Amino acid sequence: MEIVIANKSHIKYAEIICETIAESAKVRGTGIAKRTPEYISTKMENGNAVIAIDGDVFAGFCYIELWGHGKFVANSGLIVHPNYRGKGLAKKIKHKVFEHSRTKFPDAKVFSITTGLAVMKLNSDLGYKPVTFSELTDDQTFWDGCQTCQNYDVLTRTNRKMCLCTGMLYDGKSKEKKESKKIKEKVFKRLKHIKETMFLKKDKK
Repeated sequence: MEIVIANKSHIKYAEIICETIAESAKVRGTGIAKRTPEYISTKMENGNAVIAIDGDVFAGFCYIELWGHGKFVANSGLIVHPNYRGKGLAKKIKHKVFEHSRTKFPDAKVFSITTGLAVMKLNSDLGYKPVTFSELTDDQTFWDGCQTCQNYDVLTRTNRKMCLCTGMLYDGKSKEKKESKKIKEKVFKRLKHIKETMFLKKDKK
């Protein structure tokens, strides 16, 4: 099994990827925005997708979308072929596309909207936090892409404030700031401890 960044050589799998996504939506009865083989092919050509291949057989896929002039990135269309489900492949693909997104677009916030509990769990493990839709991209093109979802009427009735999907966000910059703050606090506490120890020794003399 190979999990690699997709390229032009993988365009031959675009059709089965779209079929697998569509069939999954029917089985689960949840909203998944439809994508065309042409759209998937473009993602592969641009190096904005990850694909899992077992020999020459398609096993799984996920692609990257860029929104808000590069301020936001979404990992979308995560799918595993029925023959390869239940083996932890989705998690491996998710980790691969997540790291690829952060490497290729280091200044972008990574977000996700999903109805799938399994995907929510994967996102949570990667450091995503649940957020309101107002904290996600305001790029109209992204929200227009939801029109092919069976739950789109819910989104429109609530003026895009909520839907059956859950919004999740990973803000690498925010995490770096928090980690930096924690490091500074640890350094300060250590220096404070050293000073206190020195004064105690001095007092004893």
